[in-house]
Amino acid sequence: MSAASYVQSVLATLKQRDPNQPEFFEAASTLLNTITPVFEKHPEYVKANILGRLVEPERVIQFAVPWQDDQGNIQINRGFRVQFNSAIGPYKGGLRLHPSVNLSIVKFLGFEQIFKNSLTTLPIGGAKGGADFNPKGKSDAEVMRFCQSFMTELSKYIGPDLDVPAGDIGVGAREIGYLYGQYKRLKGAQRGVLTGKGLSYGGSLARTEATGYGLIYYTDELLKANEETLAGKRAVISGAGNVAIHAAEKAEALGVKVLTVSDSNGYVVDENGVDVAAVKQIKEVERGRIKTYAERVAGAKYHKGSVWDADLKFDLALPCATQNEIDGEQAARLKAAGVIAVAEGANMPSDPDAIAAYADAGILYGPAKAANAGGVAVSALEMGQNSRRESDSFKKVDSQLHEIMQHIFKASADAADEYGVTGNYEAGANIAGFLKVADAMYAQGM
Repeated sequence: MSAASYVQSVLATLKQRDPNQPEFFEAASTLLNTITPVFEKHPEYVKANILGRLVEPERVIQFAVPWQDDQGNIQINRGFRVQFNSAIGPYKGGLRLHPSVNLSIVKFLGFEQIFKNSLTTLPIGGAKGGADFNPKGKSDAEVMRFCQSFMTELSKYIGPDLDVPAGDIGVGAREIGYLYGQYKRLKGAQRGVLTGKGLSYGGSLARTEATGYGLIYYTDELLKANEETLAGKRAVISGAGNVAIHAAEKAEALGVKVLTVSDSNGYVVDENGVDVAAVKQIKEVERGRIKTYAERVAGAKYHKGSVWDADLKFDLALPCATQNEIDGEQAARLKAAGVIAVAEGANMPSDPDAIAAYADAGILYGPAKAANAGGVAVSALEMGQNSRRESDSFKKVDSQLHEIMQHIFKASADAADEYGVTGNYEAGANIAGFLKVADAMYAQGM
């Protein structure tokens, strides 16, 4: 069987088995279609059916999460944990709390996490989890009761050397604290069981900043490799959560003017450069909507809808909100807006048509599994600190993060060169991430 036929047969089987999981199929097909050259060079992977094994999670856990709201009513949500692949280390991946969470989304996120984690060079496998619970509008007490119920079941399947969850959309410091507190009551204090913890109980400095900072470090490498620089560029950032805030913070520190932030209702444009401190106050302290920014900051304007429909001139597109936030039509307009590079801070924010449009327009493209790997990289560094019973300085962790992001870009570029797709950083990241996992799976046998 040829390499191309093998890849297509695995995808056909996957679509037949999981016809109602579009996000997962999109993630799988996007990766598989870019790594065909690997199987031409490594027919042993075909014989061992590495892909057939890779696209099936090692374990899928779904459970009920009953909790009591402030009115005394019992609510039920669905909880998930997909432990996808442990070939290179214990399962590692975030927990997402959002009404959109379902098995397809958790599987897509877990599948992407395999290769993202591989690219960091750190010994961690891929997993993801979460629930269709919406923490927005809930009291602290309601969030606490939900998290305690969620962890009561999840605690049966995780541990410092087995599976180490972290945060994602809807899971910040508050939620991690409640989750860890419940795990500790049930299992005893094991600091390495969750990452993203508070500094007073085993967390790492620079973990909060890591995904956003890492995105900018990656973007810097992407631009430098193509004879461009960050300084003086204008950027559009979507989202106003942890990743977007810290991407804006680091970008502005390196001379970029950040024009926008957004939430699910709309976006603000600030031609003077986004005031990151104001965004932090609104989103992290007050847990408010981003339209408040325009009411407080002179010259800023609020618009409903997607920031990717904004009529702006800018150089860098940094999507940091959610999956499939940029479609083909929006992507096709970026070249006219002056965009030279797209680097992804969110997970799979560009749909397949958008990715194709970037290529057609000659726009540099940094895919999520490479560009937003900084968060999980520092999570793994946090695991190491917990094992050593030590806490590293912000400067040390940030320096390690910077080096990891530089390595990720170089590994992606080198893989693209080796496999005949020079300049295709998406294919390069997929190939580089896949090879390490495939080698480990092959070495370990069935």
